[in-house]
Amino acid sequence: MVLVHGLGGAPAQMSLLGRRLRAAGYRVVNPKFSSAQPLESIVEHLAGVVSTCREKGAHTVHFVTHSLGGLVVRAYLAEASQPYDGRVVMLSPPNQGSEIVDAFQRSPLLTSILGPVGAQLGTTPGSIPSSLGPANFEVGIIAGDKSINPIGSWLIPGPSDGTVSVERTRLEGAAAFKVVPGTHTFLMNRADVAKDVIRFLSEGTFAAS
Repeated sequence: MVLVHGLGGAPAQMSLLGRRLRAAGYRVVNPKFSSAQPLESIVEHLAGVVSTCREKGAHTVHFVTHSLGGLVVRAYLAEASQPYDGRVVMLSPPNQGSEIVDAFQRSPLLTSILGPVGAQLGTTPGSIPSSLGPANFEVGIIAGDKSINPIGSWLIPGPSDGTVSVERTRLEGAAAFKVVPGTHTFLMNRADVAKDVIRFLSEGTFAAS
């Protein structure tokens, strides 16, 4: 069983990747979450979805996330009462925060667009990314290094996908890391990314670049 989600938008954002996972033989659940909720509520919702999957016979639950979804899974697994035996693939996760959030921290527009959770994704010590520890689960991370966001390209130092820098997607304890020429919004739709997701779920590694 694979839970595929991106947070903050319609499940359709991850639907193509979900179809590719189904074609590879996985049972896929693509629930909707909203960044308008507090992180605690989103994590509670996710726990309920996982419980339902297990009640329906899923012995192993993997996660494939986009952006903020990776932090939600990190928060969920940090609170899990039982050892986690699945694998996680994160696409463009702001594991160390985003400079864009730092730049617009005091803007009401930021909260209205990203919600209360998204507005806490900066790089400061009090941010959500800073409050989560290293990975104690098997995770592979895919970052993009192409930007179609001129503001993001200006604000973010180094290679980025227009929203998160490649460097800030990294997570201590990750089993695999890969950079592809993709943008933040559309990274999950790439065929090569889908192949890497499927390979990591089955083998715990990505294809060589």
